[in-house]
Amino acid sequence: MALQDWTRGQKLDLESGSVVLSANIPAGHKIATDTIQIHQEVNKYGWPIGIATELIRPGDHIHSHNLRCEHKMDFEGLATETPIAPPKIQGKTFEGFVRENGSVGTRNYIAVISTVNCSAAVSRYVANHFTAEVLQAFPNVDGVVAFKHDSGCGMAYEGIKHQTLSKVLGGIARHPNIAAYVLIGLGCEQNTLGHLMKSQKLIPLRLNGTNVASSNSTSSSMNVPVLSIQDLGGTQATVKKGVELVRSLLPVVDAMQRTTVSADNLILATKCGGSDGYSGITANPALGVAADRVVACGGTAILSETTELYGAEQLFTRRAQSPEVARALLARLEWWKEYVGKYNEEIDNNPSIGNKAGGLTTIVEKSLGAASKGGSTALQGVYQYAEQVKTKGLVIMDAPGFDPACVTGMVAGGANVVVFTTGRGSCFGCKPVPSIKVATNTALYDRMTEDMDLNMGTVLGEETIEQAGDRMFDAILETASGKKTKSELLGYGDDEFVPWAIGPTL
Repeated sequence: MALQDWTRGQKLDLESGSVVLSANIPAGHKIATDTIQIHQEVNKYGWPIGIATELIRPGDHIHSHNLRCEHKMDFEGLATETPIAPPKIQGKTFEGFVRENGSVGTRNYIAVISTVNCSAAVSRYVANHFTAEVLQAFPNVDGVVAFKHDSGCGMAYEGIKHQTLSKVLGGIARHPNIAAYVLIGLGCEQNTLGHLMKSQKLIPLRLNGTNVASSNSTSSSMNVPVLSIQDLGGTQATVKKGVELVRSLLPVVDAMQRTTVSADNLILATKCGGSDGYSGITANPALGVAADRVVACGGTAILSETTELYGAEQLFTRRAQSPEVARALLARLEWWKEYVGKYNEEIDNNPSIGNKAGGLTTIVEKSLGAASKGGSTALQGVYQYAEQVKTKGLVIMDAPGFDPACVTGMVAGGANVVVFTTGRGSCFGCKPVPSIKVATNTALYDRMTEDMDLNMGTVLGEETIEQAGDRMFDAILETASGKKTKSELLGYGDDEFVPWAIGPTL
């Protein structure tokens, strides 16, 4: 792989011998080091990433013009290489918010949750009232966030889309970073307030003659009303009531304090977006080291992006803690193949234009690089989208590779820190959880310093992957303790709440 731009005719001295480049090679792209016959496998990271569609000679550019995906999943090697648990790391802590149910938050937000798109504007109006100036008087409150979306109706009652949305909204309401929440609905939607509270066990109570809802993660003093726009008489009346309610919650939430807690309370969401040829050799393996550290502390690391594990699934089925866990991952990949096939698409359609410009060619190549975010520990479980993650260790959550939908699922599942690697320069935040942005190469970090928290281009000469991973782990602890990330300082996170819309819109 080129670590800098190379020019046609340039001679390179490699371990396997000298080659002369037959074309200009952009940084992040691949060249052949040996002759590859047509229909022969092309290897990278020690695995086939595709099949040559023409004769490829040493020094030739390997990319979309001469490589195609041809991957077959291995259904036999299940839990055959399960690693032993890593040595325990003792004494690592962070400053977090301990909730009544024992979960630990890394931030302290109030949520305004819209049950349907029809109440999205009202939810936004309520949240927007609480500007930075208003919140200056409440320094322990990280913000008031409107969780709005484009669904909630036009779907089968209790169908897959309805169930998925309910899981996501319930996960947000219960999230340890949410100290209190208000639910706002229209009144006639399919995703009714009553259904959401019942299906997600957001227990309805009666206080002073008012219907309220409480989640398992909040105390009785944190019970908050459920507002119906139609019942309250319209937009302005609902906004006024919502503002009053949030205002009454502010001093109670502000009174919550951080305390020292064990790092085994970390639930780390790992994500890569805008990936390039550097991702699989710098930032992603360094994140894998950090994920191993979280697991060794007794915490949880979540790997997701199922469509970006296709072609690398054997790395996880082989190291699964049981054949059942391995089969659960294979079942999700089979579901995806059938799902995209219904629309005459393929999983290999996943690499974006930007990914390919950065040197990635097939989904298998992208997946092998992305898989390194999962570190080296045993795969302990496979979760459905937005399902509450209860397992310690490395787990996989089923989700699309699309950044906002993928992270939304992991956050709804309980992740309290996100690390997001990027080679092209993705800009991203995900309230209510801090997102640490990591550049795969120094040129990107220098170009987008205001967006990038960490530079992993240092792996190419200044430090080892282990050292880079330890530096990332330290950043995770600092961020969990309250240090603001670049995306938080820029105000990202209000628009990246995107529940995965599985199924038809009716």
